[in-house]
Amino acid sequence: MTKAILVVSFGTTYPETRQKTIEACEQVIQARYPDYAVYRAFTSGVVIRRIKANEGLDIPNVMQALEQMTSEGIREVYIQPLHIIIGGEYDKILKQSEAFVSSFDVLKVGKPLLYSQEDYKRVKALLLNRYGRFGPKAASVLMGHGSQHYAFVAYAALDHMLQGTAVRMGCVESYPSVELIEEQLRQTGVTDIHLAPFMLVAGDHATNDLLSDEDDSWKTYFERRGYTVIPHLVGLGEYPEVQALYLEHLNDIIG
Repeated sequence: MTKAILVVSFGTTYPETRQKTIEACEQVIQARYPDYAVYRAFTSGVVIRRIKANEGLDIPNVMQALEQMTSEGIREVYIQPLHIIIGGEYDKILKQSEAFVSSFDVLKVGKPLLYSQEDYKRVKALLLNRYGRFGPKAASVLMGHGSQHYAFVAYAALDHMLQGTAVRMGCVESYPSVELIEEQLRQTGVTDIHLAPFMLVAGDHATNDLLSDEDDSWKTYFERRGYTVIPHLVGLGEYPEVQALYLEHLNDIIG
């Protein structure tokens, strides 16, 4: 087998959500391309080191995975990121793969979840279908990771597209903030807040920053302001619609 697909994500130290999201996406890809070897890589060095320490598993970064492929005789490589935006982690994939352009006959990198306007429209439809159906007194607030990269505007663009619906998009590390979202929701008279991660995996951010009972979690933030909070601990990678969108991005580069 000389053709391979490298599925790349930030990674997670939570084995259960890793299986439900990252592994689920890999299985969909393998089923669509049975004649390709499917490899895995993570972009987070911290996650890779913690998995090694806690589980004894060796997960490569992009460069290490590509080095392995060259040693195993792979000639065509198609990299499909499972990242949400074209941010810093996506840039890392591009930079690490550049050094291997001459090592393969073909080396292409697919797009993350949100790239084209059509991607945004489809993700909006998914969110409304999953989280926009809880009644007139309810709203759903999705937590994106956010970014210090200029691509942080992707989250604001999606939230703008969701204006006027029962679903809103905030970020734990950039704009839009939970304070801004709550201020706007307060004016609508909603009483119930459904919280869910807008992340590939329901890992550390979802468990701690979003849904824990800690003082600085979003759950606590809304509860202290009188809302009833309903948690949804589901990573985007669990949804067939999201898996299908990643698969389409991969199809675009394989042709």
